[in-house]
Amino acid sequence: MKPTPLAATLSLLAHPLFAADEMTVLLDWFVNPDHGPIIIAQEKGYFADQDLKVEVIAPADPSDPPKLVAAGQTDLAISYQPQLHLQIHEGLPLQRVGTLVATPLSCLLTLADGPIKTPADLDGKKVGFSVGGVEEAVLGTILRHHGLDLEDIELINVNWSLSPSLMSGQVDAVIGAFRNFELNQMEIEGVAGRCFFVEEEGMPPYDELIYVANTEVMDKDMISRFLAATEKATQYIINHPEDSWEVFAGTSAELRDELNEKAWVDTLPRFALRPTAMDAGRYAAFEAFLHEAGLIPAVNPVSKIAIDVTAN
Repeated sequence: MKPTPLAATLSLLAHPLFAADEMTVLLDWFVNPDHGPIIIAQEKGYFADQDLKVEVIAPADPSDPPKLVAAGQTDLAISYQPQLHLQIHEGLPLQRVGTLVATPLSCLLTLADGPIKTPADLDGKKVGFSVGGVEEAVLGTILRHHGLDLEDIELINVNWSLSPSLMSGQVDAVIGAFRNFELNQMEIEGVAGRCFFVEEEGMPPYDELIYVANTEVMDKDMISRFLAATEKATQYIINHPEDSWEVFAGTSAELRDELNEKAWVDTLPRFALRPTAMDAGRYAAFEAFLHEAGLIPAVNPVSKIAIDVTAN
């Protein structure tokens, strides 16, 4: 029997003519509260509302995501503004297309009841770090802000064992600790920490976590829809912090612990409320900082580093 016009219409509604666009997003590390807007957008159906089917992948190696984007093997990656500047100078075809966490998270971490009351007290002391290059430049800036230099301290590579190396007395301070994680981790273990915030110690402010895409093959329309979904998710998180925590933590038993719950609260005010918006002056200032520190050979224009994918 020939279907009626109403039946045909209902059939089309049940089977959309166009399938959702598929895209892959690589995180910078295992899923944690820093990724709240992405997970909430997935769980609340905001990606689906934008006709997107998003695969979110945690990398085996945190250094891989930008390289895989540059190789055209994934659409987006979560990365760090300081590293992006260096990677572009290394020849990787990358650009910032959106912001996830709009303030620095990194800090110089010491024991609250220890001998380091200000960075000036680090003279002759040991400072642990995980990643050379940018972290050393940041530490050098903080030290100069207090009349010291890198030659006045002993640098020790503690790999990713930042708070444990500090609590065990292996070092007197660590650079590169995240204020929303390491401080809480120490508190849970009964050790109070003190963070010296890099943006208050002579450093130009920067976006901690950003979305990077391949300059040669990026799909701006698809990325714009992805960012619209994460913006809606961020609004939900800010408006409903407790409900959004339950949604986020409900995605994995590993997230339901005291550390992640504390980190969730501390991370909320740092999410980018307008992920597509960019501050050209911020990127220009950080490029100049890296050049002055001798980490890059020249100064790139902001247009080579970051773009607003929604701009005409």
